[in-house]
Amino acid sequence: MASAFGTETLAFPILIGDIGGTNARFWILPDAVAEPQQFPNVQTADFSSIDAAIQTDVLAKTDLRPRSAILAIAGPIEGDEIPLTNCDWVVRPKQLIAESGFEHVIVINDFEAQALAVASMPEQFREPLGPSTEPLIASRVVLGPGTGLGVAGLIHARDTWFPVPGEGGHVDLGPRTERDYQIFPHVEKLDGRISGEQILCGRGLVNLYRAICAADGVEPLYAQPADITAHGLTGEDARAAETISLFVTYLGRVAGDMALTFMSKGGVFLAGGISQRIIAALKKPEFRAAFEDKAPHQALMRHIPTFVVTHPQAALAGLADFARKPSHYGIATEGRHWKR
Repeated sequence: MASAFGTETLAFPILIGDIGGTNARFWILPDAVAEPQQFPNVQTADFSSIDAAIQTDVLAKTDLRPRSAILAIAGPIEGDEIPLTNCDWVVRPKQLIAESGFEHVIVINDFEAQALAVASMPEQFREPLGPSTEPLIASRVVLGPGTGLGVAGLIHARDTWFPVPGEGGHVDLGPRTERDYQIFPHVEKLDGRISGEQILCGRGLVNLYRAICAADGVEPLYAQPADITAHGLTGEDARAAETISLFVTYLGRVAGDMALTFMSKGGVFLAGGISQRIIAALKKPEFRAAFEDKAPHQALMRHIPTFVVTHPQAALAGLADFARKPSHYGIATEGRHWKR
């Protein structure tokens, strides 16, 4: 098999994992062509470590013994101990090799894996927002409001896709309209600032709802994102409905900023469970209006397509494609590849 790791070959079977702040998902690829063996989602709060989760909910439930692992995690990757941004797990690749028998462990950013997925996402797993056009083979962006706000770019050059991981979810998000200026003083800040992730994620949705209630001088009725979403999408609660409307507006603004940053003529893709649950709201005019409202480049923005990724395991699908066809992708593994 051609390799992305110099002259070495990553040996099958390969364990691939998408490790988020709340859920961890695992597949095992028996070889380069067979269908993956899939496992139920793991709640990160149920295990003290990723090692325990892999042993208990993966390796103990299969006769396949993976020789390699590719893990996508929520957080920057530096050193031999890699903490996740939104949960207490720490990934220790050397320990995984010593205790679980892997020959190779690769660790990449979770939205790098989402970028791999949108490189070849079939039309059946893309729900268009606004004009329905086939995305160009050109730079793309993927954003995902979930436990946090993930962002990654995808550059196409020399017939190769290059994922660009980053922490774009932590860019500043500020008020623009009169209503914004009423609400933003009540948004909970992080070290004195409001980043995209303070609003555009599950806890951010609650943060925004509470700020709206505070601006209106009323007590909030809901404390969970699911309740706000349910009552907001039906329109039965005015403040929950405004929360959803502003959420998609602010998401449109940030998505447009990222589209300009990467000149993503190949499209902007919204990943994650929240995006899938609020498709009806995203299809209303607010998202595209905010996305395109980027003077002096409104004409450019009108021609950039936007989609919701509806694949239930998009990151794992991206990792699987990379594991099977590594030569199609330009992924630098220096400092992210451990071996026995």
